[in-house]
Amino acid sequence: MAQKKTALVLRLPSGEVKVTSPDRVYFPKRGYTKRDVVEYYLAVASGAVRGIRDRPLVLKRFVKGIGEKPFFQKRAPKSRPDWIETAIISFASGRTAEEVVVRNTRQLIWCVNLGCLDLNPHATTTRDLDAPNELRIDLDPNPGIEWSTICDVAFLTREVLSEHGLVSWPKTSGSRGFHVLARIRPDWGFRDMRKAALAVAVEVERRGPGIATTRWAKEERVGVFLDYNQNAKDSTVASAYSIRPLEDARVSAPLFWDEVADSDPAGFTILTMPDRFREIGDPHEGMDTVEPGDLSSLIALADEQKALGTRSSQPLRFPLLTIANHPDLEPAMAGLERWKTKYPDAAKHLEPADILVDKQRGRYSTWTRIRVNLRSVPQDLRPIQETPDPDEAPTRIHYSGR
Repeated sequence: MAQKKTALVLRLPSGEVKVTSPDRVYFPKRGYTKRDVVEYYLAVASGAVRGIRDRPLVLKRFVKGIGEKPFFQKRAPKSRPDWIETAIISFASGRTAEEVVVRNTRQLIWCVNLGCLDLNPHATTTRDLDAPNELRIDLDPNPGIEWSTICDVAFLTREVLSEHGLVSWPKTSGSRGFHVLARIRPDWGFRDMRKAALAVAVEVERRGPGIATTRWAKEERVGVFLDYNQNAKDSTVASAYSIRPLEDARVSAPLFWDEVADSDPAGFTILTMPDRFREIGDPHEGMDTVEPGDLSSLIALADEQKALGTRSSQPLRFPLLTIANHPDLEPAMAGLERWKTKYPDAAKHLEPADILVDKQRGRYSTWTRIRVNLRSVPQDLRPIQETPDPDEAPTRIHYSGR
């Protein structure tokens, strides 16, 4: 006889919420369960809610844990309690989506019960869905970049924001990168927000040559990429206290600026953060009480950069080979290892940043593309473009063989 599935009913100040399959394992190597995830979010609830409060959410659902691919759900489930709030987001295409909005712990745990490990809010609130109030600078390091270098770029970002009247709030991304956030008055649209973010990125690149870059193509990047496009209308980022789908269950940790230099992103997990939260509270607690900033100065900087020609850069040409395409990362990486075995003399010259792993997105599916940049390989040792192995991309790709 099949064992009856159990459910956990939580009685919270904001009301009851049911957690189904609480003993389902979400992190196989560590054995962390859905119950562990729920207990973590309950322990940091005020901080986690603060990071997403009143912001429409894209639901990223790991229904069976991190061992299987998540799926993104922009639209709120049709079958939902009447105490789940929503907001209607409009897109440039003319389409709309009714997305979930969280304002309390009960609503937060309801999202977690759907399999949401990390929480992905928009930069706007329901007060005005076309006027963002949070500037986001996402620091995305190249492979092989030391954490100390990422911190150096974070401090430069803080410096630029401060000079333009914005108070900034740092946090680890929970993965390899770092986020710097700043609250602004909702008096500008997304185009101005992105323009301001690019101005910050260009100025940080100028002050940190060799460690910071605004180059969009991965093969052109050196050091840490300042991803200003996270300020586009459809973009979301993992919020404060979000759990990331890594085996150690690390989380996106809000920090005080005086902690940044000595921080270790691997030290912030679902096991360590509850104690930290109880001891020091939420470093971002004051985020909603400071005076929101003004974008005018950064927009003026953007115009100045454009006039001086410092914002334009010609694409660089690199000898790139496409090695593998596959819906899953592991088979694609196996293809890379086969290529290295086949061309050992070329492979030994590759730097970590020369191996480019990209998540490609088609209309209905995603896949992993792996390329190698042969810039560090002597000309006479460079292999030519061959048919990728494996080559299971949902759409066909033209291989330039540069």
